[in-house]
Amino acid sequence: MILVTGATGALGTLISERLADRVDTVLGTRDPRRLTSPLPVRRIDFDDPGTLGEGFDGVDVLLLVSAGYGEDDTVIARHGAAIDAAEAAGVGHVVYTSLTADGDHLPYALPHRWTERRLRESAMAWTVLRNGLYAELLGAVAAPSADGRITAPLGEGRLAAVARADLADAAARVTVEASAHAGRSYELVGEQAIGGADLARAHGGHVTYEPEALAQARARIAASGAEPFQVPMLVGTYSAIAAGFMARTGGDLRQLLGRAPRSPLAAALA
Repeated sequence: MILVTGATGALGTLISERLADRVDTVLGTRDPRRLTSPLPVRRIDFDDPGTLGEGFDGVDVLLLVSAGYGEDDTVIARHGAAIDAAEAAGVGHVVYTSLTADGDHLPYALPHRWTERRLRESAMAWTVLRNGLYAELLGAVAAPSADGRITAPLGEGRLAAVARADLADAAARVTVEASAHAGRSYELVGEQAIGGADLARAHGGHVTYEPEALAQARARIAASGAEPFQVPMLVGTYSAIAAGFMARTGGDLRQLLGRAPRSPLAAALA
């Protein structure tokens, strides 16, 4: 049996759609009422470890979609509870959606690396999908204003962005074929690095790119009503892209998909 956690999240929803015709798949979410799927649903709440023992019962392959919305200690506690429960339930293999190695400069990298280490130390087989940053995220944090200006602190930096749908395709394939990927870590970054000027051109001649300073971005994000932990997350993401640490492309995604990845620019503008 396969179980997919975070099935109501953006990535989890896409993965669930790709596995919808499999009779051996169960979806996990903290609020089953939010799911309308032909697949069976179990309540899986990482903040309520009491739901995990029964939730993981009979599971052979667990697709652990990272629960990254929170401070580091919160995310580590969630992932630790999930892995502890998976071991106790006799889960054989965990596929984990992590963060690309180039993302070690990002403020939210530590829980991912902790989770990878915990899986390596476990008695279970494991596969790590080190996902690049979503093209859709870049499109959102560098969206043009009403007057046609992209003002984001990206400098001349570029991001090897990935369409979320491609990461869902790769995760579904690896999960179904889990034994063939045991002990492997894949760097699922894009094949094309894009930046603010590329986004402006893709929007058309009426949009311009005008880089702003990180301090301006920090003030803007803080004033937007973002959670306190989200401010350094977003500013750190901008900073890492601007400094050129997120531009390295790769071919693992193409290998897993068996085709060329989707255009990151098209995904960013969708």
